[in-house]
Amino acid sequence: MTNIIANAPGLNRRQLLKLGLFGTAVLATAGGIASLSGCAAGSSAPGFQQLREDDLPMLRRVIQTVLAEALPAARRAEGVEGVLLALDNNLNRLSPSLNRQVLQLFDLLTLSVTRGPATGIWGPWENASDESVQAFLKRWENSSFALLQQGQSALTNLILLSCYSSPASWPQCGYPGPPRI
Repeated sequence: MTNIIANAPGLNRRQLLKLGLFGTAVLATAGGIASLSGCAAGSSAPGFQQLREDDLPMLRRVIQTVLAEALPAARRAEGVEGVLLALDNNLNRLSPSLNRQVLQLFDLLTLSVTRGPATGIWGPWENASDESVQAFLKRWENSSFALLQQGQSALTNLILLSCYSSPASWPQCGYPGPPRI
C-alpha cells in the first residue's frame, strides 16, 4: 500500500497527510458550525425527505448553472424543481453514511461562514451570477486538493443523475429511452 502512495505521480506521503488533515479540518469545522447553528440536525424542507430549507437556494442556483443548456428556457423553474425532487429521492436511497457526507458538503456550501472562503461566493446564492457559480465549480474541479475535486464531482454528478434519470429529460437530449423487449 505504501508503494502505491509513494509512486503516485505528484503526491508524496507528506502531501497526502496534509491533504487528509486539511479535509478533516474543513469537514470538522463545517460540521461543528452546522451543529451549533442547528443546520446539521435540521429537518427536511416541506415536500422533501432529505433536502433542508437552507440547501434549496444553493442547489437551485447550481442546478441552473450545471444544466443551463439542458433545461428548456420556457419551463426552467419547473425543470429545476423536478431535478430537486429527483435529487432528494436519490439522496434518500443512499446509505446513511454517504447521505451524511453529502449533507455535510451542502452545509459547507450553504453556511455563510464557510460558503465565501470555500466557493468565492460571498453573498446569498440567489444573487450569485452564472459566471461566479461556474468559476467555483471549475476551481474545485481543477483544485490540487482531492477533497474539493470529489466534492465538485459528487455535486455535479448527483445533479446530472437526477436530471437525466427522468424520462421527461430524454427528448431534450435525443435519448429514445431504454430498449423495449
